[in-house]
Amino acid sequence: MLRKPTGQDGIAINRLIAACPPLDQNSVYCNLLQCTDFADTCIVAERAGRIVGWISAYRSPKANDTLFIWQVAVHEDARGSGLAGRMLDDLLARDECAGIARLQTTITPDNQGSFALFRSLAARIDAPFHEAAGFESQTHFQGLHASERLITIGPVAGSGARQRPLQSAS
Repeated sequence: MLRKPTGQDGIAINRLIAACPPLDQNSVYCNLLQCTDFADTCIVAERAGRIVGWISAYRSPKANDTLFIWQVAVHEDARGSGLAGRMLDDLLARDECAGIARLQTTITPDNQGSFALFRSLAARIDAPFHEAAGFESQTHFQGLHASERLITIGPVAGSGARQRPLQSAS
């Protein structure tokens, strides 16, 4: 089942992210805020009462037509089933995502799974895929984290990604 997160999901999401290296683990409090204040732009996947997938995202405060995808996590038991793509499709089909013209995310250069996920999304919604410098290891992380490439998907045809014929299989 795909659904919006609730405050009760925060700890389970935090544990899921911890089980999905190389994702950066945030505080439980951060995950709680994502589940409450940003629930309209986040999504969980649940199987047999257990959270096995998570996407955190938010509308950019600088560009309301841009959805920034913060993290995509899929438990190892649910990988290989297309769950991440279905979560993205379901999220973009929400009324709350009406008017989204582009998506952005950052990806470390060695995370080929994430690159494949977002290239596939760009193809499904017939939107250009752009890659540029994002956050640099030395400049932004003092060498404590790998560089992150900035990925932009869009502009999306029409007035927003929501109008694309995206299918969701819960």
